[in-house]
Amino acid sequence: MFGWFRKKPLKIEPESKWSLRLDGEGISVTDTDGQVKSLALRNLSGVIIETNDSGPWGPDVWWLLFGSDDHVSCAFPQGSTGEEAIIDYLSALPAFDQGEMIKAMTSTGNAVFPVWRKPT
Repeated sequence: MFGWFRKKPLKIEPESKWSLRLDGEGISVTDTDGQVKSLALRNLSGVIIETNDSGPWGPDVWWLLFGSDDHVSCAFPQGSTGEEAIIDYLSALPAFDQGEMIKAMTSTGNAVFPVWRKPT
């Protein structure tokens, strides 16, 4: 009866055209061109959130995932399809810096927020 009160979450364009997948082995990111980048979970060495001033017209929050070679293995914009599972996984990592993530989510400028580093 009151179904019209329930709204589907809005999809952000073009961010929602990115597709993410998490399984027991790794993370896969498919970009808007169909290019797939993957990272084995065992090789994840760091996570940085990068913000820029292109919002609200462009993707202004990016998650950068670093591999064992300390280079970006894959990256995706906030609003990507399937991001909830990935962000839940990342934010549950030991010593994940929730405070830095909050700073990143409120940033409107060009900035970098290191939120996790694999312990050595």
